Amino acid sequence: MIIGVPKEIKNNENRVGLTPASVQEYVKRGHTVYVQSTAGNGSGFTDEMYVNAGAEILPSIEDVYGIAEMIVKVKEPIAPEYGLIKENQLLFTYFHFAASEELTHAMIKSKAVCLAYETVEKEDRSLPLLIPMSEVAGRMATQQGAKFLEKPMGGRGILLGGVPGVLPAKVMILGGGVVGTQAAHMAAGLGADVTILDISLDRLRYLDDIMPKNVTTMMSNEYNIRELLPKVDLIVGAVLIPGAKAPHLITRDMLKEMREGTVVVDVAVDQGGCIETCKPTTHADPTYIVDGVLHYCVANMPGAVPYTSTIALNNATLPYGLQLAEKGWKKACEDNKELALGLNVVEGDVVYKAVSEAFGLPYVDVIEHLKDHKHDEEAVLDPNMEQFSRESLS
Repeated sequence: MIIGVPKEIKNNENRVGLTPASVQEYVKRGHTVYVQSTAGNGSGFTDEMYVNAGAEILPSIEDVYGIAEMIVKVKEPIAPEYGLIKENQLLFTYFHFAASEELTHAMIKSKAVCLAYETVEKEDRSLPLLIPMSEVAGRMATQQGAKFLEKPMGGRGILLGGVPGVLPAKVMILGGGVVGTQAAHMAAGLGADVTILDISLDRLRYLDDIMPKNVTTMMSNEYNIRELLPKVDLIVGAVLIPGAKAPHLITRDMLKEMREGTVVVDVAVDQGGCIETCKPTTHADPTYIVDGVLHYCVANMPGAVPYTSTIALNNATLPYGLQLAEKGWKKACEDNKELALGLNVVEGDVVYKAVSEAFGLPYVDVIEHLKDHKHDEEAVLDPNMEQFSRESLS
């Protein structure tokens, strides 16, 4: 297969879809990899490193999209890329469709095959291609929150861990998944007084067991959130509903209950945000203030640490990418339920229910696109295919 790696063009996005090590694995298996010139510079990977790994370098993004059967990247395509995407071309990247109707309609129009990292799902409901970036984003949420709590940055002027004789900052974390757990570990390690909220009692029991003594757990509901708001200094939004828009756990009217200089970091902004007043920001202009509350809502937080993020992402995506390259997307998705769940938009059809519901679009079961796949010139449908029907998961 011909694989293309374009340079990311989203604001301050320095990650890259493939590392030289990953390129070498594709080439060893007989695939051809084209990398746009300087695509890896932001992550510390030079064109020479890619050439040494077996890639061919192309000068422009148009060249890469024009030749590739599969595009491997990091962030969702943005407007300048829409016209470059070809019918039936496979795009393997983060999409977060439910947060962008414009992107969804553009990919429907392109008739490309959009396989989203964030909805590839294991049998235990874990999200293997989202976890690495969630780990980075969770740790960064605390790191950035601590920085923006400083007075010159617009915060309350409070040190996250305090000092002897001075109380530490109070941190509220909404969501006890991967992001929330990592954010809590970082905040607790810095000495903050941390409360983590989740709707799952089983998850709260687990967190209560593994967290240090300066982390307490609480059931997530509006009453408890409102009780905590006047007392906390930093809020981390870490809510995830796979493939769907995040619920607003903190509404606009709740801001008046917070102290001036409180900082909110909404990691869920990629999925619409769990704080109503959050809107996507960039690394170049990361914050804004509403009702005295500082909002940090950068939509590609891991892009600020691209070397770490790119390697962590490739560690997870490479095995799936190799399956797609070696089998083609239909056979790979037919054989692997996890990959099939990553399909969001296929040849003009929305095949992920949460995306269709987000924008009131027609929904087509992914099986409709897989059942006509032929092996040895004979149509074959796996009798177990129903196991990954979207209907069975809803």
